[in-house]
Amino acid sequence: MRMRISTLPLVLALALGAGCSSGPSAPDDAEYLEELTAARAQKDQQFREAPDSPVPSGQRETMLPLSYYPIDPGYAIPAALKLAGERPVFEIPTSSGALRRMQLVGTLEFTFQGAPRSLGAFVPEGTRQITGLFVPFADATTGEETYFAGRYLDIEPTTTGFYTIDFNLAYNPYCAYNDSYECPFPPPSNRLEVPIRAGEKAPGA
Repeated sequence: MRMRISTLPLVLALALGAGCSSGPSAPDDAEYLEELTAARAQKDQQFREAPDSPVPSGQRETMLPLSYYPIDPGYAIPAALKLAGERPVFEIPTSSGALRRMQLVGTLEFTFQGAPRSLGAFVPEGTRQITGLFVPFADATTGEETYFAGRYLDIEPTTTGFYTIDFNLAYNPYCAYNDSYECPFPPPSNRLEVPIRAGEKAPGA
């Protein structure tokens, strides 16, 4: 069976505005909760109705609506991007067993639960103009409360080097719903030892 490449989710964080996903400013909590709730409902609708939905038609009644942790603005965490210089290439394993060649743009450094943490931010090999940073990660909930192969964040680049990592926007790769998709796994350096109880849970949780 030919593997399909996992793509960005049908509903992106763009509905929330750039401020809460790509810069250090904190969103207004009430507006943020309303917008993210609406974006999640829209994603459910598109996953249910779109012809290119990753959720097989025969499983939509059991997989949808998607399961999430409660929205918590405390999981929108300030971070700084430490650039990697020449953008080293990493061969990242995928769900099909193949390797996906990705370039490391830099490391997002932040503090969570009183300790310094970091996550690598990637782009596909050969990317010239960066329009988004791909941040796959695993944490202490992975394989228990969240999908066993980890989750993803898509973060809009800034000109300042300062970011907000919003774990409320963490989503599952398409292979969580359909094993015909090929999805990259988080590298060991992107595995957090603490639980991140924000964003999407495992399908059917």
